Amino acid sequence: MFFKTFIAVACTSFVVATSARAQELPSKHVTLMMPYAAGGPGDTLTRIIGQGMGKVLGRVFLVENVAGAGGTLGTAKVAASAPDGYSLLMMHFGHAANTALYRNLRYDPIKDFEPIGMIAESPMAFVARKDFPASNFSDFVSYVKTNREKVVHGHAGIGSASHLCGLLFLDAIEVTVTVVPYKSNSALFPSICDCLQLQEILAAVAFCAIS
Repeated sequence: MFFKTFIAVACTSFVVATSARAQELPSKHVTLMMPYAAGGPGDTLTRIIGQGMGKVLGRVFLVENVAGAGGTLGTAKVAASAPDGYSLLMMHFGHAANTALYRNLRYDPIKDFEPIGMIAESPMAFVARKDFPASNFSDFVSYVKTNREKVVHGHAGIGSASHLCGLLFLDAIEVTVTVVPYKSNSALFPSICDCLQLQEILAAVAFCAIS
């Protein structure tokens, strides 16, 4: 299971720069909006991309974290910014999913943005403690089905990749478990360590079951 991360620019009344004007860009620092908390995989990727783009273009690319509401707060800020190409959004499939998760978005995910390109494709992987009885994925699925009352689906927030991919997995195996949302990936990761220390079962995206 994979999720894709892309970069987009606010495009309300946006006109693509050409010829001499294009050669002048960027003439000042560029803001890379990461609509999730610092410390997570998306934030890390954004900072790596920003550093690389800065070296190539000779300008500073500032990463701004505006987390909350499944990434819609930071996305709305970019939508409201000047359509000059100096405010860029780093986002994954939540950009599309949020239209179904939130009734009153302050932006149109299609009309207010122009996709620039895909940045990364990230796998969602399951892990468990070393002495976990299941030795393969098939055994893991069987365990979840048999011990559904023990399994906890911890994720990085409503609409996050760990939330939606986890639900897709549960739907595929036709199992319902307890769901525990965290504020962000950076808040989720320490709990993963706690799960391992407590010898609980864990999926990196993340499923925990009390032994």
